[in-house]
Amino acid sequence: MAEFKHLVVAKFKEGVVVEDIIKGMKDLVSVIDEVKSFEWGQDLESHEMLRQGFTHSFLMAFNNKEDYATFLAHPKHVEFSATFSVAIDKVILLDFPIVLAKPIKPSDTAAAEPSA
Repeated sequence: MAEFKHLVVAKFKEGVVVEDIIKGMKDLVSVIDEVKSFEWGQDLESHEMLRQGFTHSFLMAFNNKEDYATFLAHPKHVEFSATFSVAIDKVILLDFPIVLAKPIKPSDTAAAEPSA
């Protein structure tokens, strides 16, 4: 079964403290074992015309679609979704099994790990 991804691209409402939303997402994924990894980022480079107001992306990985379904139904996710929903102006969601086109080279992984 293929790894499954959940991608959220968001434009937040005026006045939303985005750091609080991100903290909530970090707290959420830390208590749900089915979440394999969580990454997020804020767009800093795109032209506004291309960005269309979207500023943040959030990517979660799951071992398979079943783990993603478990995540969706988890009470903590349901609770957080209510908070997230009122904070966003616009959102794009994409949920998909990955198709690996170019694997990460072991040297790339080693370079990303902090040294002791």
